Amino acid sequence: MADGGSPAAQLCSEQFGSGAARGCLAAADGSLQWEAWGWRRWGLSGPFTVRPRGRDGGAGGTPGAASPPLSGLTAVFLPQGFPDSVSPDYLPYQLWDSVQAFASSLSGSLATHAVLLGIGVGNAKASVSAATATWLVKDSTGMLGRIIFAWWKGLFADILNDVAMFLEIMAPIYPIFFTVTVCASNLAKCIVSVAGGATRAALTMHQARRNNMADVSAKDSSQETLVNLAGLLVSLLMLPLVSACPSFSLSCFFFLTALHIYANYRAVRALVLETLNEGRLRLVLKHFLQRGEVLGPTSANHMEPLWTGFWPSLSLSLGVPLHRLISSVFELQQLVEGHQQPYLLRWDQSQNQVQVVLSQMAGPETILRAAIHGLVLEALQGDGPLPRELEELRNRVRAGPEKESWVIVRETHRVLDRLFPKFLKGLQDAGWKTEKHQLEVDEWRATWLLSPEKKIL
Repeated sequence: MADGGSPAAQLCSEQFGSGAARGCLAAADGSLQWEAWGWRRWGLSGPFTVRPRGRDGGAGGTPGAASPPLSGLTAVFLPQGFPDSVSPDYLPYQLWDSVQAFASSLSGSLATHAVLLGIGVGNAKASVSAATATWLVKDSTGMLGRIIFAWWKGLFADILNDVAMFLEIMAPIYPIFFTVTVCASNLAKCIVSVAGGATRAALTMHQARRNNMADVSAKDSSQETLVNLAGLLVSLLMLPLVSACPSFSLSCFFFLTALHIYANYRAVRALVLETLNEGRLRLVLKHFLQRGEVLGPTSANHMEPLWTGFWPSLSLSLGVPLHRLISSVFELQQLVEGHQQPYLLRWDQSQNQVQVVLSQMAGPETILRAAIHGLVLEALQGDGPLPRELEELRNRVRAGPEKESWVIVRETHRVLDRLFPKFLKGLQDAGWKTEKHQLEVDEWRATWLLSPEKKIL
């Protein structure tokens, strides 16, 4: 130990995750004096003696020793190593997701209450067989919808869930349409379950940063169970109040629906995804072409529109079959001409459509370039500033016949040979993960006669 007021030399130190480290000194009796957890943050740093854990069950001075209940809750509901083991947007997203799940749980209780009334629970004249048949038809419709939606795709899953619960609440008001209404409601709910499962899997992959998808998924399930339990307890208090007053039930439902949609909006806005889908790529590329700068993931995610599909935009199809684009040797030669990359691209200006055939050798970088190629062609038909070489091509597009589209495609290949390496480096420097993407790509691949100078990415 040092004499006087000079600080003693530390024997060792430790830290938990990315938290502040605490030092350890040697006491006069040979025991260890560890700095208390969290004291340094408040300016109260000071040593205290901690003896090794022995048979008497003495504590070992860990972060959880100061508050065992809090440590236990953290272990149950947060991934191991939090916050370093998850993405930075994990906590705000999970908080808002819990709020929307709580509101949805209460709305679901109101809907279930209405459905049970509709099938005759509490009514002495109701037939058990009729109620059973109604319930079976409802579930069968839902199963059919789940199969169809797994093959197709849909939008606005959470709003669709609110619509489904609204139908269930309204079903008893019109008994003649009760079976049809609850069947439509269950169909919508099953669609939501498929969309929600796919979305949750993608978010888990994004949030898990230490190859801990299983842990993140398990803790998400624990959080969901806790929220549903809280919703169940509140429902037990709420349902007796709404049973005698249908108008109050509707008022509660509309309030909970508004809360549900708002919480979903905040949860989605809290996400910062570092992989590119078509929407984010379109935003980042447009900014790059107009200003020469690459947007980072945070800015692009905040600018990405939540509602898509209402405005006309380029139809970009990646991985289409080659036989869909050509029917003669001449068409194949015309399509291959000027393509030195392992993909073939056809641009239909009248239909505002780009179709891309991918080679067997096409990797993630090739697919990213092909998508950028299509979006550059879209930019040629729009307004706004462009680099000089693209501005010249835009003038040719506006002046020339549509049948010369393949010439413009060949010219944009040459422009991309200069622009794409710069844009790709800008993406990587800005924090985007270019080794993977979320672009929709079909499984068709093709081979064709390649020119000697063909490049492979």
